[in-house]
Order: sequence, then C-alpha cells, then structure tokens
Amino acid sequence: MRKRNEKGEVVRYKARLVAQDCSQRPGIDYEETYSPVVDAITFRYLINMTVHEKLEMHLMDVVTTYLYGSLDHNIFMKIPEALKVPEAYENSKESCSIKLQKSLYGLKQSGRMWYNRLSQFLLKERYKNDPICPCVFIKRSGSDFVIITVYVDDLNIIGTPKELSKVVECLTKEFEMKDLGKTKFCLGLQIEHLKNVIFAHQSTYTEKVLKRFYMDKSHPLSTPMVVRSLDIHKDPFRPQENDEELLGNETPYLSAIGALMYLANNTRPDICFAVSLLARFSSSPTKRHWNGVKHILRYLQGTIDMGLFYSNKSKSEMIGYADAGYLSDPHKARSQTGYLFTYGGTTISWRSMKQTLAATSSNHAEIIAIHEASRECVWLRSMTQLKKCVVFLWKKIFQLHCTKTMLHV
Repeated sequence: MRKRNEKGEVVRYKARLVAQDCSQRPGIDYEETYSPVVDAITFRYLINMTVHEKLEMHLMDVVTTYLYGSLDHNIFMKIPEALKVPEAYENSKESCSIKLQKSLYGLKQSGRMWYNRLSQFLLKERYKNDPICPCVFIKRSGSDFVIITVYVDDLNIIGTPKELSKVVECLTKEFEMKDLGKTKFCLGLQIEHLKNVIFAHQSTYTEKVLKRFYMDKSHPLSTPMVVRSLDIHKDPFRPQENDEELLGNETPYLSAIGALMYLANNTRPDICFAVSLLARFSSSPTKRHWNGVKHILRYLQGTIDMGLFYSNKSKSEMIGYADAGYLSDPHKARSQTGYLFTYGGTTISWRSMKQTLAATSSNHAEIIAIHEASRECVWLRSMTQLKKCVVFLWKKIFQLHCTKTMLHV
C-alpha cells in the first residue's frame, strides 16, 4: 500500500494483516458498520471559518487506526503463517484458530469500532459531539476553543493556538499519532496557507486525470462545453439515435465521468453542469458524448490551477442563489435545478441536477429549484451552529436569491 502526499508523490509504503470480511455473516459476526466521516461541504465551511476567525488548522494521522477498536462480537480467524504459536500447537496449527481481542483491518465493523473508541475518549475529555455532524467534536474553555473533525484516521484540528496545543498533547498520550503540521492535503484537497488567505485546489489530481486519459498535451479551451442548439435534432447532447453506435469497452467513458465528478463535487463548480449533463448517458454513450468529455478535459488543461480562494476581506454571511433551466432536457421534458451557496464571498456548497418532476411552466421549474435550495439552506443553517458554539457574535441571516426573488430564512 502506498501513502502519498499532496503532490501525489509516494512518501512511504505500508503493509497490513487483513481479515477476510467476505466470510463474515450479518447478525452473527457484526451488526452495525456505519462510521461517520466529515463531508466536503462541512470541511469547506470550516476552512472558511478558519480564515475569517484567524484560527489555526492542524492535521494529525492516527497510526494503525483500526487496531484501537474493541470488538462487540466474538470473531475467530485462521492463524497467519508468520505468527509463532506455542510448541504444543505447532503440529496442529492448521486446525486451530485465534480469537481477536481488537478490531482488524478488513473487518466490516472496524471503522465503526474505531469511531466508537475515539468518540468515547473525546466525550470523556469534555468534548461535545455535534448532533448534526456526529464526526465533529467541539470543546470550549473561556475564550479558547477547538474543533476536531474526523475522517477515518485523519483528524483535522481547528482552533486557537493555546487550545490546539493542548489537544495535540492529549491525543498523543492516548493514541500513537503523527503530527503533520498545518493541513496541506485532506479529502483530496490541496490546501495552501497564505497570509489571511487559504487556497484549496486539486491541481495534482487534475494533472493525473489528464495523463490518465491522454489529454495532458491537448490544446486548452476556454469553456467547459459547447453551446447547445435549440433544434433538438442538432443538439450534441441528445440521446443515442437509431443509427448510432455505442462506445466499446475500450473507451473509458464511465471512468472519465467518475473522475470528473470527483472534481466537480470538491473544488470545481464551473464544470458541475457539464459533468451532470454527460453523466446521463453513462448507460449508452456515443462518440458525441465522448467528445463532450474530452471538451471538459481540454478546459481543465487550461485551468489546472483553478480552485477555491478563501479570504477574510468579505463579510461573514451566508448567501444562496437558485435558478432553474426550463426544459433544459427537451428529450425527456425535464428542467434543470442549480443552486450555489457562498460564505464570506467564497463558494462552499453547490449542485446542478435534472429535476425529477416534469415542470408545466418556467414558474413551476423555479419553485422546484427553490425548494431544493431551501432544503440545502436548512442544512447549512444547522451546520453553522458550530460557529454559534465557539463564537459569541453571530448574525443568523441567510439570503436566498432566486431570479428576482430574495428570501430571508
């Protein structure tokens, strides 16, 4: 197993003894397997909060994470070949088994056992578990505070310098940890810390994607997609026609869509609509659709260093924008929903998707769009309670704009 840094370079190799989870039986060997991890929206919000409140962001890595969890079921496994056993069992080694006292890599419940172990320790240390984001732990002492976000074995610690040094020392005493310093690479995001500014991008991943699909030497384009035709028979994004051939297995259409979706969901809202449009044809792609994918890749070739720029010069307020494209898919009589939320002038949440209902008018399409944006707004409003827990002054005003309408939530 290779461990890579923010530049994609291999920094070390790791080896693990792994259990065979395929032989585990539900209800007998395990019950629950879900383990909460921080999502990209929460992480982007916390980055913005770090800049505006002039906090520090620290990353720590837990060594052999899953070995800390205690099992809630009796699990036995075959004796590994390299494991030494007492001489009395040397001849009957193949017929013997060992009982696991701790969780092991490969077990279905290992992630959950580790989360339970970590949460029990943090709650004992008087941290409060956020009810909206169970992977976020908050502690406050006087004017100092700290926020810990959990993503499996990566712990992002955000807070004031005094409290941050305390939590680093506390975690190091309980677990074997690696102090990675300021957060430079997390959740696939490269994070550059400048004065009063944080720049989050995925330039290394973008270069890797371009090389993977042999587009690293292509001529760059200035737009992520071509202009669509009003004539549905000339639309380059129309479904497969009767006389058109489907792409063969040699064309990695699904792999390209998956790679682009990872970019669109993390740091590149500018390609979100184009990727969403081309993803509709994953079951029956044609050469026209593959040309659309290559068009996005050529656009990325010219915008490799583009990302999210977080600055503390704007006001700390949440503003949302929602819009709808009536009959943007004339072949299925469906409209398009799009919304975007900014905090402090920088985007933290966005989405572009085809509506599931057939809108009867442009007004109907707008109502569906603002409904979806309002649901996201409610989630973001609950998420900002993180800030209410650690900062005294917080004006809870959300603006949601939809064409000529502005709502205060």
